Amino acid sequence: MNNPLIPLVLTGLLALVVGVVIGYLVKRYQEEQVRKQQEGRAKGIIEEAQARAKTVEVEARDKALKIVQEAEKDINQRRTDLNRDFERLDRRRSELDGRVERLEQREQTLNKRQSTVDKRANEIEKLYEDQLAKLQQVAELPKEEARQLLLSEVEKEARGDMARIIRQIEAEAREEGEKRARKLIAEAIQRVASEHVSEVTSSVVPLPNEEMKGRIVGRNGRNIRAFEQAAGVDVIVDDTPEAVTISCFDSVRREIARRALTRLTVDGRIHPAYIEKIIEDETKAVEKIMAEAGEQAAFDAGVAGLHPEILRMMGRLKFRTSYGQNQLAHAVEVSKLAGILAAELGANVELSKAGGFLHDIGKAMDHNQEGTHAGLGAEFCKRYGVHPSVVNAVASHHHEVDQETVEAVITEAADAISGARPGARREDLEAYIKRIRTLEEMANSFEGVSQSYAIQAGREVRIIVRPEDIDDLAAARLARDVAKKIEETMQYPGQIRVTVIRETRAVDYAK
Repeated sequence: MNNPLIPLVLTGLLALVVGVVIGYLVKRYQEEQVRKQQEGRAKGIIEEAQARAKTVEVEARDKALKIVQEAEKDINQRRTDLNRDFERLDRRRSELDGRVERLEQREQTLNKRQSTVDKRANEIEKLYEDQLAKLQQVAELPKEEARQLLLSEVEKEARGDMARIIRQIEAEAREEGEKRARKLIAEAIQRVASEHVSEVTSSVVPLPNEEMKGRIVGRNGRNIRAFEQAAGVDVIVDDTPEAVTISCFDSVRREIARRALTRLTVDGRIHPAYIEKIIEDETKAVEKIMAEAGEQAAFDAGVAGLHPEILRMMGRLKFRTSYGQNQLAHAVEVSKLAGILAAELGANVELSKAGGFLHDIGKAMDHNQEGTHAGLGAEFCKRYGVHPSVVNAVASHHHEVDQETVEAVITEAADAISGARPGARREDLEAYIKRIRTLEEMANSFEGVSQSYAIQAGREVRIIVRPEDIDDLAAARLARDVAKKIEETMQYPGQIRVTVIRETRAVDYAK
């Protein structure tokens, strides 16, 4: 039977199947597109992550390379420092080895001398026994009396041997010390090569004409009184043609007065009010000059870190002289000499230079204060925070206190070198004769001295002793005692040599 619904049903089923298939295919297509999109996103994320990873890796490598370079630089620097320390240690070790070797040589020399002394003592003991036996056999003296006689003879011989050994040891030590000292002093003087020589501080003011003296004195002496009161000096108007003399113990006030009076004579306006103004201006000008001089001197000496007050006080030494030697130039010269000596001896160069530069700072204030220039200078330096070793060098350079450091000894030596070198100082005839007479009287005051002579311009004292009162050992002791008394009681540049001469003469006549 032909049913008309069957074709419709089949057509519907077919359409349904086709729709299902098309829906499935569309769904698969959509899923495939989603999957492709996700894969693209994942691939982009992976590529981005890889790019970031490469960037991070490059930055990490750069940082690591930089750290490695810095580490290598630090290692190289430390290696350089270690090499420098090793070189310094090697030099120090070499120096110590040299010192140990010298000490060993000295110990061997002392051992040899000790063996010689021991051998001599054994010989003396044997001689003592022989003489004792001979005295007992020949002279038939009591044992105690023979012992005393023998002891007196042995004592004389032993004292003679002791004096000879002492002279030999002192001569060797003095020769070696003088050789090294001469070498160090010669090198120091040659390297400093100072151009400073003796100078004289003039206090004479030249005048354009004789009429200016009357204007300086003024009516009833009012101008000269005003000038002396304002400047703190004495003005001497005498018969010296076209010149007046300014007298004052304070060299700074004398310089201010000299400059002011010179300016007044040039200007021509001389009356009390103008005098005070000129002196005030010149005081400021001299203060400025002293401050600049102190700073320049510290720079020339190579001494840094000083308080401005110390530099200002040092500048006052520009107008101070000692035996004709300018004290500021002397301070610079002593500083340079002390630095050279300290470098040669292995001491602290900076402290030695500072001690040499400041050693005479007390001379800038000893006109106005009680005390010695060494004590005043040390107290002033201590007040402004100077190193304690430098303060001790300033205080002890004339042995007013004990020298605590080798830098203090170097400061004293450099001061003596600067003051004693040729051309550094001058000395008037009266002071020279007084010093010669004092040396001879001091030597004659010791017991056993027959005559004494000061020779070589007072650089040496030769003492002739009575041989019956002074033996060889006492002669050596006398030389030390005289030298010590000279150090304690006299002021002098350089050093003074003390020579004791003991001479025994035997005279007979053939008839």
